[in-house]
Amino acid sequence: MSIERRSLVRRIVAASLAALVCPAVFAQQDPQMAAAPLCPAEFVIGTEDVLDVAVWGNPDITRTVPVRPDGKISLPLLNDVQAAGFTPMQLRDNLTAALTAFIPAPAVSVIVREVHSFKVTVIGKVKAAGRYEVKDRPTVLDVLALAGGLTEFASPGRVVVLRQEGAKTRQIPFPYDKVGKTRDAATAAGAQDNFCVRPGDVVLVP
Repeated sequence: MSIERRSLVRRIVAASLAALVCPAVFAQQDPQMAAAPLCPAEFVIGTEDVLDVAVWGNPDITRTVPVRPDGKISLPLLNDVQAAGFTPMQLRDNLTAALTAFIPAPAVSVIVREVHSFKVTVIGKVKAAGRYEVKDRPTVLDVLALAGGLTEFASPGRVVVLRQEGAKTRQIPFPYDKVGKTRDAATAAGAQDNFCVRPGDVVLVP
């Protein structure tokens, strides 16, 4: 094998090993590959949702319960239990741990029967402003479509999503007039491309 051919083989092997050991380096070259998911991966229980809580072999505890405005559910033996803020699997684990004080090796399941906690509000210059209850994970464009879209007097470049984070209200710019264009243009000045809204979000269209 010639010196040039051996050198070429070494470069190919080195590049292959680098791709295996450091995939993040290659992902950084493509913003679309490196981008984080726009929507949450798991459903989180909220107030007004209705849950089926089953404890196998214990029909007196098994029941359908609503999540109260304070985020809790009421169950025999356990009384009030925090449900809002947990995924169904997390709540199942919490209930299993709490019931071990009363039942040996309890087998618990949690099923979301009805979703009522996901409400978003659209206000401003849209055709049908209001508060909407949704069942899936809508994006900002989905919510604007529910509201009938922007009116001719709206300012597409000034749309913002108001999100309550603790005691503060965060303003997330949504460049309606740039969505669908290049990612760099859509995310200019701290704005984000089309993303999923969260329960309680308010979409403001000036």
